[in-house]
Amino acid sequence: MKTITTVLELQNLIRSYMDNGRTVGFAPTMGALHNGHMALMNASAAENDITVCSIFVNPTQFNESSDLEKYPRTLDKDQKLLKNNKVDIVFAPHTTEVYPEDLDTTLSIDFNGLDSEMEGEFRPGHFAGVAQVVKRLVDIVTPDNLYMGQKDFQQFSIIQYMLNHIDSKTKLRVVPIIRESNGLAMSSRNMRLSASMKETAKEIYKVLKYVKRNKYRENARNLESYAMQRLAKTDGFKPEYFTIADGYTLQKIDRVKDSEYAVACTAVWAEGVRLIDNIILRKPRKMDIFVK
Repeated sequence: MKTITTVLELQNLIRSYMDNGRTVGFAPTMGALHNGHMALMNASAAENDITVCSIFVNPTQFNESSDLEKYPRTLDKDQKLLKNNKVDIVFAPHTTEVYPEDLDTTLSIDFNGLDSEMEGEFRPGHFAGVAQVVKRLVDIVTPDNLYMGQKDFQQFSIIQYMLNHIDSKTKLRVVPIIRESNGLAMSSRNMRLSASMKETAKEIYKVLKYVKRNKYRENARNLESYAMQRLAKTDGFKPEYFTIADGYTLQKIDRVKDSEYAVACTAVWAEGVRLIDNIILRKPRKMDIFVK
């Protein structure tokens, strides 16, 4: 495994691989890696000859400077973990490599409302920063396949829209959510939770599963209302939203059975940590974006 910090060195190495007919899979991360990230690496290794993982805490996607400062940075630990998980290249650039002063990396795309629902309502500008950095990293790495996790449902939906909009040859591959033993979705932010709150946080997944079990018995508004009330009654929780939406447009739906593709998404504050999760209620029969 090689760790590279400059764009030029990375591009030269990747070009040498591609010139020899090797395929490249790429997983962009902000570090503080866990088994959820390793699922991305394993999926890439299974489908490509070379796997690249970037570790870059992107400043443009944080709404609060305090959240950026608190974000865990564990590069040494991350490198050891990646070395044991079939990763060939770690790209750990400085901010000036990703956003050089002489290069305009801004991205002007109308996401047709995908960025204004759910997360977009509470984190204005967040997805502009996410799209900016992913576009920049894809331009640098030029991968055949891009790996992202289902936990960030709205994020990967927006990235898929972006890739289609710019007519990119890179294909998006989405890896299912990896969960703790109690059901809590794995996240780098979980390390900021106390042991007792980690146990309490299993309630989020329980609520999501309840909604999935009852998706045809109740209309979406009733299920959303029940979920918000149940989460609000949980000790230490402050739910921000619980939305049942069309998986393509992210617009709210009234009945799950009327949508070919439906998802329930939520965000909950706990001990000053924002936890997001989702569950797919209906998945189209033909949809090759998801890793099986």
